[in-house]
Amino acid sequence: MAAEGGGKEMNEIKTQFTTREGVYKLLTHSEYSRPNRVPFNSQGSNPVKVSFVNVNDQSGNGDRICFNVGRELYFYIYKGVRKAADLSKPIDKRIYKGTQPTCHDFNPLTATAESVSLLVGFSAGQVQLIDPIKKETSKLFNEERLIDKSRVTCVRWVPGSESLFLVAHSTGSLYLYNVEHTCGTTPPHYQLLKQGDGYAVHTCKSKSARNPLLRWTVGEGALNEFAFSPDGKFLACASQDGFLRVFGFDAAELHGTMKSYFGGLLCVCWSPDGRYIVAGGEDDLVTVWSFSDCRVIARGHGHKSWVSVVAFDHCTTSVEDSDPPAEFSGSDEEFHEQIHFGGGRDRANSSQSRLSKRNSTDGRPVSVTYRFGSVGQDTQLCLWDLTEDILFPHLPLSRTRTHTNVMSATSPPAAGTATTTNSTSTTTATSTTTSTNTTTSSAVNTNPFGTNGNNTVSSSSGSSGTPANSLPAPLPRSNSLPHSSGPAGGSTTPNSHTGGGGKGGSIIDSAFIATGVSKFATLSLHDARKERHEKDHKRNHSMGHISSKSSDRLNQLSSAARTAKADAAKTLGTLLCPRMEEIPLLEPLVCKKIAHERLTVLIFLEDCLVTACQEGFICTWARPGKVGLLSSQNAANSPSGTVV
Repeated sequence: MAAEGGGKEMNEIKTQFTTREGVYKLLTHSEYSRPNRVPFNSQGSNPVKVSFVNVNDQSGNGDRICFNVGRELYFYIYKGVRKAADLSKPIDKRIYKGTQPTCHDFNPLTATAESVSLLVGFSAGQVQLIDPIKKETSKLFNEERLIDKSRVTCVRWVPGSESLFLVAHSTGSLYLYNVEHTCGTTPPHYQLLKQGDGYAVHTCKSKSARNPLLRWTVGEGALNEFAFSPDGKFLACASQDGFLRVFGFDAAELHGTMKSYFGGLLCVCWSPDGRYIVAGGEDDLVTVWSFSDCRVIARGHGHKSWVSVVAFDHCTTSVEDSDPPAEFSGSDEEFHEQIHFGGGRDRANSSQSRLSKRNSTDGRPVSVTYRFGSVGQDTQLCLWDLTEDILFPHLPLSRTRTHTNVMSATSPPAAGTATTTNSTSTTTATSTTTSTNTTTSSAVNTNPFGTNGNNTVSSSSGSSGTPANSLPAPLPRSNSLPHSSGPAGGSTTPNSHTGGGGKGGSIIDSAFIATGVSKFATLSLHDARKERHEKDHKRNHSMGHISSKSSDRLNQLSSAARTAKADAAKTLGTLLCPRMEEIPLLEPLVCKKIAHERLTVLIFLEDCLVTACQEGFICTWARPGKVGLLSSQNAANSPSGTVV
């Protein structure tokens, strides 16, 4: 089902969009902004950011929202889909002189109806701890800017802690603070604690306890965003040098790395179960990285400019049994989650989860779908579905590299219909595989452009014991180029591109691959387009993140850009940064222009999703079936029967 409004003029701003689970609607009454609703002149200012906290008050309306616009910081009761926003009564409003707020974070552990702890980072490097309910400013960290003089790019409370927080700066440094400690009157002296590839960790040498407790230097250039894993044990860092680095937080051990296709990485987030990380940045792509395999498993191309925020939709993640070959199984809640999360790739994969169950030859026990979203400087919101065909590449689909076969070949798949989706064509073939436990076969590919598409590397999503080798349903266009159906009958395509990269285990049998005649015609066009796209970006991206106007900084940036180009050439085509044709290319199920200015916020809540643009307007989009809570309108129930 194509998303709504596809035929209208491209520049029109959308106020609703349709996915398989129903219609998401913009609630104009629930828009938050500065009290006068005047668009903010955003040139030269820091991105608008939004933070939420629930204070668990008795009224049932415990959500609070904080957002920064220019030099101003606002704190409101957030009424979401329930009631219209009342902008005339902010609980707290602050206007700063000489510096601007850049980011903020609430501590959910200490929040009550009488008090909340809000950290605010600033463009000159300071971090403030305030209580917007009591209207107190309790502490200012790095006040004299002795620790770091550069802009604060990201601030987060350490999960599970009431006193520890982590601050990232545009120098590429991360500092661990304790709210109980002072920052001292002299610059800190550091002692090396641990060093590794692209990072170093120092402790602060001091006779008495003082901040910072630790300093991490990560990569080259700014550290644009970091995110803790759901269990709080790991830290993912997205840097301007284009690297995603994932650390064990307590041990300060590097777990794995990934490199952007080109340019800096600007944003990062974890899946709700901690198995996958999505990053976005200056290559206009969203990149999905497997935590357990430490490798890229898919990229998504839908944005026309830099991707500024990525976020998983925790309410629509679905991992559920698929014993009945038809329809959904499980409780109403699971059904609700499945249609939310599985209701994803409208153009790409709208019914993948159900179809994969139907085509399951031996009642495979798991059906997995993750929904995530992204917003960018192109003013577009994209929603994506990460489905089992990407997460668990099936035998006929896996030919790019030999990797750990997570399916463990527990039982031989019977003869069935398999579809391989190239980024250029879709080919259908009937193939029969024989019963084997560990098949070692070198797949060879006659395609001169290298391996491709959804014939992807196998992914062990962290539940390595989960068998998932049911033969997949047709993968409707998870890649961005048009369908064309090739002849049935699998031709065995030897592949010069097999490279090791798994962590042991059985090798994927890729002998039976269907190839389409039409792929050769469209691949060259696809590659040429990519090259042109890359050239355009390389022209722009090297000066992308200038925070200081000094000539030293400019020289530093241009030399960094030169070395970055050399490094990119080394990493392209490796596990750090696979070529575009080596892994699946996702297509967004929704891609809508929803603002006039670049988008800077995307947050998924239970009843709605929240976006914000640089003009300072924070928009609430009601989930399907939730819009009726705001007024007496009938709830817009989705055709698939969303449980409200």
